[in-house]
Parts: sequence; structure tokens; C-alpha cells
Amino acid sequence: MDGAGSLTRSFLRSLRPQADLKAAAIGAVVLLREWVQDKRQQRLHQKRVTAKQKIKAKAVVEREPPPRLIALVERYLPRRVGISMTALLLIGSCGLGIVKGGHLHDFITAVSDARNAMANSAGFRITSVVINGRKQLSQDEILAIGGVSGRSSLLFLDADDVRDKLKANPWIADATVLKLYPGQLMIEITERKAFALWQEAGRLSVIADDGALLEPYVSRRFLSLPLVVGKGADTQARDFLALLARYPQVNSVTKAAIYVGERRWNLRLKDGLDVRLPEQDVGNALAALSKLDKDDRLFSKDIVAIDMRLPDRLVVQLSDDAAKAREDLFKEKKKKKAGDAA
Repeated sequence: MDGAGSLTRSFLRSLRPQADLKAAAIGAVVLLREWVQDKRQQRLHQKRVTAKQKIKAKAVVEREPPPRLIALVERYLPRRVGISMTALLLIGSCGLGIVKGGHLHDFITAVSDARNAMANSAGFRITSVVINGRKQLSQDEILAIGGVSGRSSLLFLDADDVRDKLKANPWIADATVLKLYPGQLMIEITERKAFALWQEAGRLSVIADDGALLEPYVSRRFLSLPLVVGKGADTQARDFLALLARYPQVNSVTKAAIYVGERRWNLRLKDGLDVRLPEQDVGNALAALSKLDKDDRLFSKDIVAIDMRLPDRLVVQLSDDAAKAREDLFKEKKKKKAGDAA
């Protein structure tokens, strides 16, 4: 009996390792199945999330499809073009506001002053100005005409623009502007000369020999200039006054030359005598007038007008006193003749 019991215990001991291996195998299978199931669930969850995202993105695209033109623009235009166009639009809007508001000149002036200030701080300030050829205009007047101020810098000064502004002034016939870096400005001008006084429609002005109006008023230094009167006299004065100067007997007593009908001249002498010159052969008429004064002291006679418009005769108009004296003289002569006849 003891032998049989020992045999049974030996058999059970031999079967225990096999049972442990079987239990371990079963546990491993269970763990592997659970791991596979977890992986499958994770994949399914990831697929569901991806599908939802695709569906959402597809729904957004389908809900707001871009217009065809916009799609083409987005496809072919470079990136950041939209930002550039927006910036240009803002700049254009600001520019339009400046122009419409009447602030363009102020804006340009502010920009010019800012850049001139930077150039001046960099060493390009105008420290010396040399002006040659001026007689009638002062240095300050020339700089003001050319647009050169204390804020101007030599670096950004436009010499051609200054020259054009100077030549636009009637007193300046020509101008040269040179920039000598870093800070010297040289201006050379050729001034027109005051030639005559011109009166038209009651206004008196100073003109040059080419008819350019130099000043719309007359200062005391111009009172000795010859006087021409009438429409068109400003452009015709040079030739006529040159002709008149050839006859000093007439020129010295002339107060004004009057252009009549834009075709012929009259003379107003200093004593009030009017001389009506012809339209043609003016030189011959002046020569005859000068000879009559030399020979007969014509200008000293008691007359108010001399008409030389007819080529074959000279008509003299007496003053009222002279005409009355002449009439009385004729009456006395008639009385004497009647008495002699009786």
C-alpha cells in the first residue's frame, strides 16, 4: 500500500509542470487577443477621426466654392500679391484724400523739408551764395524767385528748375545755375533793361525793348524813360523810338508817342502841341518837321496841331486866340481895302 501511494504521488508530480505550461500558454493567448483587439479599436478610431475630418473639410469646400476668376488669380499670381494690392489701395486712398482736401502743396512741402533737413544734417547745407549780373533785382529777390530758402539743401536742389523759375521772371532774360559741393550755389543772370513807359487803358507800366512788361507800376527811378501810349505800342516802340532818336530837333521836345489804331503814330510835344504823322514815310515826315522848326521855329508858333497825314500838304491848326487874332487881322485888312476903294 505504501508502494502504491508512493507511485501515485510520483505520477502527480510528473503531471504538474505540464499543467503550468498549459496555463501559461492560455494566459499568453488571452493577452495577445486583448492586445490585437486594442490595436484594432485604435485603428478604427483613427479611421473614424480621419473620415470625420475629410467630411468636414469637404463640406467647407463645397459650402463656399471660390469663383472661377478668384481661383485662377490664386493659382497663377505670386504669393503676397494681395497684401501688396491692399497696401497700394491704402496709399492711393490717402493720396486721393490729400488731393481732394487741397493739401497736396502742403504735403509736398513737408516731404521736401524733411529730406532737405536730412541732407543738411549730412553736410549739404547751402552755406555760400554767389550771384553775378544783377542790377535791378536784389539777392533776396533772386533767391525768392528761384525758390531757394534757408531750408534748401544743395543735394536736392534742382538747378534746372531754379533756372526755369528765374527765366520766368520778366526782368531776367537768361540765367545759369551751378551747384558746387558741398555747400556753394552760384547764379549768373542777364537782366533786361527798362526801355520805356507804356500807358494803356489808364495803366502805366515799365517795359523792355522787346515789349516785355517788367513792372506793373512806375517807381521814381523810371520817370525819365520815354512814354508810349496805346494798344500795341509796347511791341512797336523800339523801332519807332529808334527812328525818332535820329531827329533830335523833334525828339528833344517830344513828351509822348501815341500809337493810333495800331497802324500809325502821333506825337504829343511838351508844350501840348499834337503832331499827326502819316502811316507811311514816317522818316520823311520827321525830317520835314525838324527842318520847319529849324527854319521857321514852327514849334514856337501859337498852334495846337500839325497834320502831316496828307502826302502833299501840311495842315496847321491854330489855337483859339491865334485864330481870333487872325480873323481880326483879316477884318482890318478888308476895312482898309474898302476905305482905299472909296
